[in-house]
Amino acid sequence: MAANAKNPFTWVEIYVEDMSRAQKFYETMLEIKMSELPMPEGMGEMQMMSFPWAEGDNNISGALVKMEDMKPGTGGTLVYFACDDCAVEEGRVENAGGKVLQPKMSIGDYGFCSVVMDTEGNSIGLHSNK
Repeated sequence: MAANAKNPFTWVEIYVEDMSRAQKFYETMLEIKMSELPMPEGMGEMQMMSFPWAEGDNNISGALVKMEDMKPGTGGTLVYFACDDCAVEEGRVENAGGKVLQPKMSIGDYGFCSVVMDTEGNSIGLHSNK
């Protein structure tokens, strides 16, 4: 990658059917606290729970989103969450109501990853360097 290349990612949305169930899954697995995003007028029944982010820092964030036209499921975009050791978060998946699809495996010089399914049927990845 070129030294001046800019990361093009800015936001991730994970679609859900049951917001409280999905929020509990991600907060339990990642040991984080999510916060509700107020919806602008005219957005209908849309709900969003935001993942943590550092305002003004060089990072991306995203949210769980519940809306009528967008449904969760496997086979679409795969979002990877950064971890110190993906086996730790992977170990919390089943207790949080999810399922491990691919246990921690080496990806050579790029570290390790796991693929899990959340409570909504979305496949998500976990990535770490150890």
